[in-house]
Amino acid sequence: MLHGEKVILRARLDEDIAVLDAGLYADVAEYNRTATWPWRPIPPGSAQSHYQVSDDDRHAKFSVVEAGSGELAGDGVLWGIDRHNRFAHVGLSLLPGFRGKGLGIDVVRVLCRYAFVTLGLHRVQLETLADNDAMIRTAERVGFRLEGRNREAAWVNGGFADEVVYGLLVGEWRQAGDA
Repeated sequence: MLHGEKVILRARLDEDIAVLDAGLYADVAEYNRTATWPWRPIPPGSAQSHYQVSDDDRHAKFSVVEAGSGELAGDGVLWGIDRHNRFAHVGLSLLPGFRGKGLGIDVVRVLCRYAFVTLGLHRVQLETLADNDAMIRTAERVGFRLEGRNREAAWVNGGFADEVVYGLLVGEWRQAGDA
């Protein structure tokens, strides 16, 4: 388990998948704002759930647990892990009842510590919609730097939206004192 101030990131349990499917995947409009592939109906308990964990070493999927209550709070992931270039993307989704409590900042900090210390990565990248103020604030508070804007790069709920790209290098992370 990986510990932050407000969260614990632990291995995904089978019972977590049903909660994440119901609380995150079933919210089609919100899911379409966070995923890079289109929503489609998946039956409960399906092996096709996006929250299933596989042996693919290019993804590290964690269940986010609120430290104080011990309740499942969401999903945290390093994806597209490239061990040659020492690079990965970071992502998170919190269940509705856990949003706005500062957990996201802690999740990203813990994922970065895992990426830089445990995996020995050099760079972590975060992409989000340009109007996702909560994620942008989270990225900036952790020390990510805005690197660019991809105009109309995301198909979201029937229209194109801009996406912003943030990056954090291991040296910047160490300098910020999160090491």
